[in-house]
Amino acid sequence: MVSPTLEDVRALMARATGDEKHDESSTSTLDALWVLYDRVLRVDPADPDWAERDRFVLSKGHGPVAYYAILAARGFFPREWLDGFMRHDGRLGSHPDRLLVPGVEASTGSLGHGLPMAVGVALGLRAKGSSSRTVVLCGDAELNEGTNWEAILLAPHLRLGGLTLLVIDNHSSSIATGSWQDRLGSFGWPVRVVDGHDHNALETALRATEPDRPTAVVADIPEGEW
Repeated sequence: MVSPTLEDVRALMARATGDEKHDESSTSTLDALWVLYDRVLRVDPADPDWAERDRFVLSKGHGPVAYYAILAARGFFPREWLDGFMRHDGRLGSHPDRLLVPGVEASTGSLGHGLPMAVGVALGLRAKGSSSRTVVLCGDAELNEGTNWEAILLAPHLRLGGLTLLVIDNHSSSIATGSWQDRLGSFGWPVRVVDGHDHNALETALRATEPDRPTAVVADIPEGEW
C-alpha cells in the first residue's frame, strides 16, 4: 500500500463539508497532526485499541476535519465516511466521539477539558507500567480556560514525563502575549516554540521528552497562515 501524502489529506479534508465556520480551527492543526501521525505517534490502524499504542487527545475538538482526514488517510476508517461529516446518518460529528470513530481516544466538547483528561490518561498509563506517551493538542485561546492551568500546575508535580502538551498558537488569544517559556516554564514545563509549518522542527520538538517532567511544544502559526 502506498503511504498517504499531505496532499492526499488535503483532498480528503475537502470531502468533509458543512462546518466552514471552523475551517481555520482545523487547518491550523494540519501540519502538527500530520507530523504526529506520520512520524511520531506509535499507533496501529489495524488495531486501534492496541494496548501499547500512544494516546492522542484532540482537546481543540471543534475543528476536527484535519484530524478525521488524517485518520482516514492512515486507514483507521473508510475514506467514504468523510462524505457524511455532520450528517445525521454519519459517524463523524462536529466533535470527535470515541465510541463512533476508530482511533479517537477521547470525546471532546467544551474547551478546557482535554488537558485535564490527558493528565489522567498519562497517570493511568504510568500506573500500569506502560511506556506509551500521551499527547494533547490545545488551541491558544483554549488556554484561557482555568481548568487547563490547574492541569498545568499538577502535571509537573506528578512528574508526568509521558505527557506532551501541543499548543497551536494561531494568535487568536491574548494568552499568547509574552513568552510561552515564561508562562508555561514558570510551572516547571520545558517549552519548545517552533514554526507550526516546519515539519522537521515539529518532529524534533515532539520527539524530545524528559523522564520526570511533562513537555510543551508550541506550534507558532502567524495570523493569515492558517
